[in-house]
Amino acid sequence: MRGGSAGRRRLLAGIAAGAMMPGSVAAHDFRAGAIVIDHPYALPTPPGARTGAVYFRTLRNGGREPDRLLSATSPAAAAVELHRSAIENEVMRMRPLPALDLPPGASLKVRHGGEIHLMLIDLKAPLKNGERFPVRLKFERAGEHEVVVQVQQPRTDGKPPAGHSH
Repeated sequence: MRGGSAGRRRLLAGIAAGAMMPGSVAAHDFRAGAIVIDHPYALPTPPGARTGAVYFRTLRNGGREPDRLLSATSPAAAAVELHRSAIENEVMRMRPLPALDLPPGASLKVRHGGEIHLMLIDLKAPLKNGERFPVRLKFERAGEHEVVVQVQQPRTDGKPPAGHSH
């Protein structure tokens, strides 16, 4: 059985190494106290774009106390703002949020095409498919935590990608 155990260890080591390779498709999530930050991602931007956005599959507060996302920073942009999109007079507008409330047990979808995102302002370079960059999130209770954002094309499921204009 020794060969079987060694083979199993090699297989597990290979799987673990593959999950760490750039461009791997494995889902990724991060924890900041009771907050789970599931799959941070951004969409590629065209050359010369000055803004971009960061999304999460979900932000989940698994704790018993409320928390709030207060701010974010990234070396990829001069500034990062929390934004909410809303239709005003039949026009889509984006407004900065002072914070994003995360009640106990809440699970918020922060996806492209949705109403909440992190706006990257004054990008230092275009966001290219397959690249990754850090974002530091600051929570009221959970403190500061760095996540790695994957730049990826959105899944279209046969539909055109949701637009994200600024």
